Amino acid sequence: MNQYILLSFDVEEFDLPLEYQQSIPLNEQLHIGNFGVQALTTILNNQDIRSTLFTTATYAINFPETIRQLAQQHEIASHAYYHSSFDNVHLLQSKEALEAITGKKVTGLRMPRMRHVEMSEILKAGYGYDSSINPTWLPGRYNNTHLPRTKYTQEGVTRIPASVSPNLRIPLFWLSFKNFPYFFFKKLVINTLKKDGYVCLYFHPWEFTNAINAFSLPNFMKKDAGEILVEKLEKLIKEIASEGSFISIQEWLSLFNK
Repeated sequence: MNQYILLSFDVEEFDLPLEYQQSIPLNEQLHIGNFGVQALTTILNNQDIRSTLFTTATYAINFPETIRQLAQQHEIASHAYYHSSFDNVHLLQSKEALEAITGKKVTGLRMPRMRHVEMSEILKAGYGYDSSINPTWLPGRYNNTHLPRTKYTQEGVTRIPASVSPNLRIPLFWLSFKNFPYFFFKKLVINTLKKDGYVCLYFHPWEFTNAINAFSLPNFMKKDAGEILVEKLEKLIKEIASEGSFISIQEWLSLFNK
């Protein structure tokens, strides 16, 4: 099978309420993020799936045993040091913290909220690839319709954009999965997979816990939170498994070097 499904999760502090002027202490942010990781246990323990977990150093330091266990099956990549603040020095600090916890080399980066960072800083910190691009237009967030849809190299860094559909560049990310009709999202995923040979999907563990319903967030963000979303993702995984192999981004990139 020569088609690949790059399933990824941004393992992080649940700091989304801060964007909506709601206070939430760091300890609660971390525990809601961890509740989400635990909610995904069935999926993450599926031996047919190897995913990429873009993890903040802050989460990993607070839940090291969880990350060590997950690293036995999945790729642990960097999601910077903190989710709410950033400095270039955090790139190397995050990489070193994750490597110390997992005992494995960290080669990938995805910035929180797909934040821009200079490729020279990524190279200097020792990363091999970056997945901080959503090559679509998202009102109020970014307009990246001029960038390539698929894997490319920029200033010596391999960049793996989150997948968007061919032609219309409809984003295949967490908000689409929540809000599009299921059959439509699935069709877009399969069409993109057939066109590009791979599809890169991403979610956040906190989406899969009911704890987020306690906050005043837009309904399009809270839709189907909790077990409903877990079951929906399990269904998607089962129904597209015949279309491609679930492998990590690092593993997928290694195929190009054989």
